[in-house]
Amino acid sequence: MRIQEHPIVSFERGRTVQFTYNGQILEGYEGETIAAALHAAGIKVLSHSHEKQRPRGFYCAIGNCSSCLMVVNGEPNVRICVEMLQEGMHIDTQTGKGDILR
Repeated sequence: MRIQEHPIVSFERGRTVQFTYNGQILEGYEGETIAAALHAAGIKVLSHSHEKQRPRGFYCAIGNCSSCLMVVNGEPNVRICVEMLQEGMHIDTQTGKGDILR
């Protein structure tokens, strides 16, 4: 779900782009964050806590927490709340702390 119009804020969206999330093809707008595109596509759970595997969603939206760490184009630990969406990106859910030795 996206806000289409607002009485104060104007939305200038980029072109529509396709990307994959866990193998599923989704669409978003160029220039929005990956987290915003996933949220608009109905993906509310972005990760799970390490110890008890509780679901974590979109939280701070400024890159300070670790609730939105995902694997983007094979790179782990990307903060998708500040990473801009681009055509053809491959985004995967990250389990654990991510493998930094790729």
